[in-house]
Amino acid sequence: MSDPRERVEKLVDAARVAGDEVGWFEPLYATAKSDADIPWADGKPNPMFVEWLDETAPLTGRALVIGCGLGDDAELLAQRGFDVTAFDISRSAIHRCRERFPDSPVQYEVADLLDPPRTYRGRNDLIVEIYTLQTLRGAMRFTAACNIADFARPGGLVFALCRGRDESEPEGTMPMPLTADDLAVFERRGLTRERFDDFFDGETPPKRRFRAVYRRPVAM
Repeated sequence: MSDPRERVEKLVDAARVAGDEVGWFEPLYATAKSDADIPWADGKPNPMFVEWLDETAPLTGRALVIGCGLGDDAELLAQRGFDVTAFDISRSAIHRCRERFPDSPVQYEVADLLDPPRTYRGRNDLIVEIYTLQTLRGAMRFTAACNIADFARPGGLVFALCRGRDESEPEGTMPMPLTADDLAVFERRGLTRERFDDFFDGETPPKRRFRAVYRRPVAM
């Protein structure tokens, strides 16, 4: 069996040669023979997100899931009582979500984080960003982070999870670890940081992760 991460790297390289930095997402999902061909598709919600959700005071309201992939995190939020919208740039990914969860209350949509619908802005109590920013480079990453921050309503939270690195370390290849300053864009966009975990996960070998939570202040 071929390594799905090698497949992703080939698709990324081809998209960049074609001048389309995000053009690899759709062929990744469209040509996947099974979920095993998608490196981050574990068939369950992200455990580091679940851990945070379990230990956080009960949350309710409207949730927006960024780059939802095959929908497991979105479905978890719906089960917890959220009104959930989940989007992905890949039409095939959204089609798979609807096939996997035909009776789901989640609103699955095709949308581009770099040019999102205006209806997403300023209306969400919880925004979930897991591993999307680390697929983007430079100005695109900055634009995406700004848009994510703008999705939060006053009092709303942004949950972010990514691979992490120090400023002195090379960015490397996909997935590209973020620095603390990459995530500080949320603060420069008006949010307040409430939590920042810098840790190594339980994978073999362990991977360094950042898990952070930001809140949009309520105007007094």
